[in-house]
Amino acid sequence: MHYVYILKSKKDNSKYIGMTCDLKSRLQEHNNGETKSNKSKIPYVLEWYCCFNNKSRALSFEKYLKSSSGHAFRNKRLLSTEQK
Repeated sequence: MHYVYILKSKKDNSKYIGMTCDLKSRLQEHNNGETKSNKSKIPYVLEWYCCFNNKSRALSFEKYLKSSSGHAFRNKRLLSTEQK
């Protein structure tokens, strides 16, 4: 299984979108500072995730969520207004 996920930084409420095969381990990596690009924003909480059987579909959806129209979709359809 392939997971597309959205994390929220408890430090500044910023979002991080990613894809992995092991969601639990990946969240731990983020919170242990093993991800250099967003190390300064730890700790993170898992805000949303979706599971795919097909890796290419997961990668496509991750890419979409990182686009400007994907950000709008994420905010309107995936995350409640309380979480923004």
